[in-house]
This record gives sequence, C-alpha cells and structure tokens, in this order.
Amino acid sequence: MKATRNLRRPRVLIVGCGDVGMRCVELLHPRAHIFALTSHEARRAELRAAGTSPLVGDLDVRSSLRRLAGLAPVVLHLAPPQKTGDDDRRTRALVAALTSRRMQPARAAVTPVARMRRSRPAWMDRETANIVPDRGVWLARSAAPLRLVYASTTGVYGDCGGALIDETRCVQPANERAKRRVSAEQQLRRATARGTVAATVARIPGIYAGNRLPLARLAKGTPALTEADDVYTSHIHADDLAAILVRMSTHGKPGRVVHASDDSTLKMAAWFDAVADAYGLPRPPRVTREEAETQIEPMLLSFMRESRRLLNTRMKRELRMRLRYPTVQDFLQADADK
Repeated sequence: MKATRNLRRPRVLIVGCGDVGMRCVELLHPRAHIFALTSHEARRAELRAAGTSPLVGDLDVRSSLRRLAGLAPVVLHLAPPQKTGDDDRRTRALVAALTSRRMQPARAAVTPVARMRRSRPAWMDRETANIVPDRGVWLARSAAPLRLVYASTTGVYGDCGGALIDETRCVQPANERAKRRVSAEQQLRRATARGTVAATVARIPGIYAGNRLPLARLAKGTPALTEADDVYTSHIHADDLAAILVRMSTHGKPGRVVHASDDSTLKMAAWFDAVADAYGLPRPPRVTREEAETQIEPMLLSFMRESRRLLNTRMKRELRMRLRYPTVQDFLQADADK
C-alpha cells in the first residue's frame, strides 16, 4: 500500500539540498515524492530521515548524473556554479542529464501524413482533422516539458547606484561569480526556447534566518560603511524563500524571472545595526570606502560595491505570495517575542 501511495505522489527532484533545500523538503513532504541529489555520501542518512530519496551525484562529474533523466517532472535547481570561470558548467551538465532521453521519437520516422500537414494551409487541417489522424507523434511533444526552478542571484545586476529596479533591468555582472549566474540563466532560457524544459528563474538577494545572521561578524567588530558610502541591500527570510521556490514550481511562467525579495529597504549598515540591537551586540564601527578596502575581507567588500533596491510586484501578483516576514524588522520582532 505504501509503495502505491509513493507512485501516486508527484515527483520532485531537488538539486543542491542545503539549508534552503531542506526547508523546501519540509514544505513538500509528504505531499510529494522527493528525490534529493547530493555530492556527499555522508548526507544520505540525513536526507532519508527528512523524507527524501537521496541520490549521490556530482554536477562536476557528468557520468554520475545518468539516473536523473526522466526521474521527476519538477526540478528545483538550488546548486551554485563551480568556483571559477565565466560559464556555469554545472547547469550545463544538469540540463544535459535531465533532457538526455526526452527527445527520443515514438517511431523511427514521421509519417507521410505528418509531412503533408506541415506544408498545407491551416484551413485544410480543420477540414480533415476528424478524417485522417496524425500518428507521427513525438514523445517530447505529447508530454509537458520538464518544469525547472532555478535559484539565481540579484548579483547579476551589478551596481545600480541604489536605483529601484524590476526584473526587466538589464544584467551587468561585475564579477566572475555573477557572470556564472548569468550563464546559467541564459542556458535555461535557451533550453526553454527549445521546448526541452520550462524554466523559471528566482533572483535572490541576501538570505537570512535565525541560523543565518551576521552575529559572528558583529561580535568580531567588523566595520560597516559610513552613511555617505553605504549601499542599499535587499533580503529574504529562508522560510519565505523556500515557499517562493515551491510556489514557482507550480505557478511560475516559463522563461520568467521573479525577484524573491521582501519589502525591506535598508542600507547595509542599518541591517547590521538592527541585528546588533535585537541580540544585544555592539553596533559595528563605521569606516569610509577607502578605509574599508584595507579592513574588510574581499567577499564582504564585493557586496559593499553594489547598491540596489528591488521591486517584488511579480512575486506578489503572479505567484500570489504573502510573506511570513515582509520585512527584516518583522522577523527580528517575532524572534525577540519568543
């Protein structure tokens, strides 16, 4: 009986089942049969205990991905690109693995009737539709394309000078990390145009949660920028992000980009101050941009070079999302009330 129920549940494959992926598992289980791809053999027990069917595979080793083709009609692609280069080779390998068997013909060749229908006018199709059936069908055309949700980043926009932007803003990646994300988006857009997948892209800002706060940075006394040099930054709670990604798997439009962002409009130093105040830590000292170049680690400094505010109208109107934490202040207040 249990095996029968498993066969009836919709199948979802999560690629990159880290913190956000595990939150997606909580939302999907037990409504779906979840497959989780991991490159770490040691995580199999953890993933199985969470209610998934774990698969060991490495996006950097194509031969390890052969079992993915046809495994699930819905894929949440949450894995980051590799750490070097401008091209996202991992997304390229994943798309190739997922679609390797989807274009096999049902018959050796298209029938003469099918070839004739391609060249004749539309009115003839209407006249003969109920007379001569077209039996030259392809499996890929008889089934819906594989639905794929990709977790990208708002870093693809580069520095916008603090402007308020929507998803139509042209991408202008400023570093290799963002260029690899643009590469992944372009690959999925082309695959969607070919009809092999129906991909939707979530562009994600800074993710936070109770276990993803800059507490260690504050305790260390890492400085923030002065008001004149500071940048706007956007946020999304990890639980809300998981809900958005799951919602996109059923309501996302093919080829569509959606900002997975809350309503907060904060500069980065104000975000650090809010967290410090909520957890009884000292506010970070302020430094100028010139001083920051010698005092702040390169990764954090790269985020301090980009300023933008995000419109999330598509998320609300098209996905009809109501966030659990519309702003970071809502989370900090809720956490303080516990």
